[in-house]
Amino acid sequence: MKKLIDFDAMFDEKLSEYMQQNAGKYSEKQWESVIPKLYRQFGDILIPSVGATPKGYFAAMTDEELVKTLRRHVEEGVPVPDFLCQELEKRDCPKAIVPLLDAEDEELLLLAVNLAGPNERAFDAYFRILKTSEDTELKDAVAEQLKAEADKAKDRALAMYEEGTEPDLMLEILSRTKERDDRVFGLLLDAFRTSGEIPMHASYLAAYGDVRALPVLLDVIARDDINYLEYQELKYAVEALGGEYTDDRDWSADPYYREIHGVD
Repeated sequence: MKKLIDFDAMFDEKLSEYMQQNAGKYSEKQWESVIPKLYRQFGDILIPSVGATPKGYFAAMTDEELVKTLRRHVEEGVPVPDFLCQELEKRDCPKAIVPLLDAEDEELLLLAVNLAGPNERAFDAYFRILKTSEDTELKDAVAEQLKAEADKAKDRALAMYEEGTEPDLMLEILSRTKERDDRVFGLLLDAFRTSGEIPMHASYLAAYGDVRALPVLLDVIARDDINYLEYQELKYAVEALGGEYTDDRDWSADPYYREIHGVD
């Protein structure tokens, strides 16, 4: 079995030399933009001991070799190089990466989700994760992928919503669908009316973009019992749907307003 190559350690060594040679040339803030550029350049530098550039080293691997190497990096505690991840992302969720979506290691699983992307090949695993995982970060990452292809995920998201599994995440995914569907609109509108979570569900209506929601949004924004944060999200949703709310409201006594605007 080939020894893993720690390209990040190689880069850190070269970076240390470069920083010593250019001491005082850049401010700390400037280094924050210089270092990523240097890392990208490093990807195209021939490493004699490797016989390839970092990018070329991974580009020469098969899908299976790339995934096996990724797994080993995580299992053996060797930093995963961006060049490895970039090469996997280029290949648009190869079949070899799908088994990683059943990994028990949380770091590996989160990496696999980000690398698999919004590809339908991963959807079975994604919905299984949403049903079974208790990891909020992981479920949010899965939801982001499904939102990118929300129309393809719609039917399964509707089914999971109806069975009561992660209803808010399902609504968030459904709110990103482009194809108009009265079932989706009805669920988004009902959730806005009944949930009590005005900002979140107003944002879903704004994202969905159906102007039929405007009268309901305008009715709620005119209420005296909403707070400043709710007002702000409602105003954004109204404007996102092409509407306008111009009433001058006095928020000087609202605690959220006072905190945001630094009123003592």
